[in-house]
Amino acid sequence: MLSWLFWILGVLVAAVAALAGLAYFLFGGGLPYGDLSTEPVFPQGTLEVVVTSDRPIGNAAVSADGRVFYTIHPESRPVGPKLYEWRDGAAIPYPSEAQATALETPLGLVVDTQNRLWVIDPGNHGMGAPRLIAYDLSDGSVVHDYAFDPSIAPRGSFLQDLQISADGRWIYIADVGYWMRRPALIVYDVEAERAWRVLNRHSTVMPRAYLIRNQIKDMAFFGGFLEMRTGVDGIALSPDDQFLYFGAMNHGVLHKVPTVALQNPQLSAIALAAEVTAVAAKPLSDGFSMDVDGTVYMTDIEHQAILSLDIEGVLRTVIKDTRIRWADGLSFGPDGWLYLADSAIPHVVLQDAAYHAQHAPYYVWRFRPGVVGRPGQ
Repeated sequence: MLSWLFWILGVLVAAVAALAGLAYFLFGGGLPYGDLSTEPVFPQGTLEVVVTSDRPIGNAAVSADGRVFYTIHPESRPVGPKLYEWRDGAAIPYPSEAQATALETPLGLVVDTQNRLWVIDPGNHGMGAPRLIAYDLSDGSVVHDYAFDPSIAPRGSFLQDLQISADGRWIYIADVGYWMRRPALIVYDVEAERAWRVLNRHSTVMPRAYLIRNQIKDMAFFGGFLEMRTGVDGIALSPDDQFLYFGAMNHGVLHKVPTVALQNPQLSAIALAAEVTAVAAKPLSDGFSMDVDGTVYMTDIEHQAILSLDIEGVLRTVIKDTRIRWADGLSFGPDGWLYLADSAIPHVVLQDAAYHAQHAPYYVWRFRPGVVGRPGQ
């Protein structure tokens, strides 16, 4: 009898060791990534506060007339309203307290040229009901509401950053696919109300084994067996809508793909992959945006910074500020302002509400880089 107990115990120990080894193989053992920083164009202190929140911020978007909207980060497990407009120095649930509370886990948002606020709700990593909702900013009414099929947003998906074409027809969404290791891009045809996944688990959307060394903490947990290793995250549309630029958070290369290829659901995975090209080196990054000159702006989550890559391929640090905890989403607003949502991820993930409150407030920042971009994206 005793021998059987030892045998069962041995099997359990071996199973735990095997699971730990698999977890370490998939999510641990990351290596440091190089610092691509240059001397910042703008000095410390240039950023100004736009939004002050007592709860962790997810992403932000700004309309052409300067209205600022933001979400409460899903990883903070928020209750109550989760979508707000910042108005006259106060947070106002948008479009109403009831509707802002009914949203499950909203995160990414953009404002299109038709004055609609688009919100992506990943539905708690695909465990709930992933949705894409659009509000008419003239009256707050819902003008579009699409529920993603599980084949598009499966369990373990995490739909977050999104971009929309100038004509309002095409929406591109990044699924970081963290837990199931299935990152992809999603294309949504607004007119046809049809979505499809592309570049699913392609090397350009998959994370690489880099350890994110944020200034607050290295993004490793449970003794290094679990690291924050994230797939495709930031996306940006070229000024003419002809190319979608994208990059995985834990990846050192920025890529682009023609939007005409993305818009063809009949194109094979092999044919689409052949259309993808490497653009340049990038930092470990989160959000992207783009100005009218074709310069890509990308956050640097390790160095409290925003970097730019111009059409000549020159990468430079635009702004660096020790007050930034996690440079997350970017959105151009009117008059040349570039807005930055600081999601403070090291103070958010795997922490409780008391810890979040202890490290409040949380901010949306802005500055003028000297160029303009399409407001809302």
